[in-house]
Amino acid sequence: MICDFVAQFARLIASYPEDIRVDTKESDEVIEIVLHANQADVGKLIGKEGKMIGAIKTVISGCKAKDGKSYRINVEPIA
Repeated sequence: MICDFVAQFARLIASYPEDIRVDTKESDEVIEIVLHANQADVGKLIGKEGKMIGAIKTVISGCKAKDGKSYRINVEPIA
């Protein structure tokens, strides 16, 4: 559910929405969400001073109260 939200949100912002891909890595207490995007869209997803990615993190942090897991999100360019 969280990964789908992140992917859809990123596709709305990105200039190349077809390049957006989301991977997850789970451990006992942390779920890491890796958002892969076109190099041209990485700056848009992070935003000025990290405000865009910070807003996404804020929305995701609300899910911690529901399921007790912490979420971490990273944006990486497509290699």
